[in-house]
Amino acid sequence: MTDHDHPTQQTRPAPQPQRPTPGRARHTPPLSYRAEWARQLTRRRTQWIFATLLALPLIFMGAFALDRGPRSSGGVRFVDLATSGGPNFAVFTLLVSGEFLLYVVAALLVGDPVPAEASWSSLRYLLTAPVRRARLLTSKLLVGLSALAIATLLLPTWALLIGGFAYGMEPFTIPAGGELDNGLFWARMGLAIGYVFIATLPVAGIAFLVGVRTDTPLAAVGAAVMVFIITGILDSIDAIGDWRKALPTHYMRAWLDLLGTTDPDWASLRHGVLWSLLWFAVFVVLGYRVFRRKDILS
Repeated sequence: MTDHDHPTQQTRPAPQPQRPTPGRARHTPPLSYRAEWARQLTRRRTQWIFATLLALPLIFMGAFALDRGPRSSGGVRFVDLATSGGPNFAVFTLLVSGEFLLYVVAALLVGDPVPAEASWSSLRYLLTAPVRRARLLTSKLLVGLSALAIATLLLPTWALLIGGFAYGMEPFTIPAGGELDNGLFWARMGLAIGYVFIATLPVAGIAFLVGVRTDTPLAAVGAAVMVFIITGILDSIDAIGDWRKALPTHYMRAWLDLLGTTDPDWASLRHGVLWSLLWFAVFVVLGYRVFRRKDILS
């Protein structure tokens, strides 16, 4: 028997790499919510956002500690009562941040993820995996909205904790006069936080829509903030009349009635919620429509 005929010398075919089965791909999706959360939390942008939200109440406390001037004689305001207790400090923090900061946060967390993938030239590679475009978009949208909800809840909660430590947990004092008992305050504070979150949704929707159209994250955030500023300017023009009520920012401060008076304007709160949800739904539907037809080149 020759060496060529020896059974140990026979050439064996190289093992072929095993291809994943469709069932295995479904069990380990390339863009699961856990994976998207990991991408969201490890980004410097997200870390800076939450670091800023945690630092903001401390900055306010430092500013109040340096204030030695006389109080304003133009009436009692939320800022005048901010140091009277933790609840008042938390409401003041939510008021100041809810004027602009949380809207920028909404634009960043919801509008930035898709164009960021495109700017990294990784969006088309995500779409080559066994996942539909709608699934990719839904994953990023839900994670962005969840992060926004956490940010909106974190800021006043953190302000309440450190404000209570610094100023005491005194009953909430209403600027119009009187106090709210703890049970009523917690209920209205929860409604106020939920309302602020809903009020930021139109800006988040605009950023989402622009984000699926562009490969530049700054364009999505900048466009949403610009629309927010323009609608705020239009809302101040009385000549527009009742058309102002349809603007996304018209009812943005309606939540103050929950904590500024003993008898809130529930009609304004309902209108604000409905208009915000309507605008958000319109922008999100348009975003899905645009992304479904878009040619992904990056």
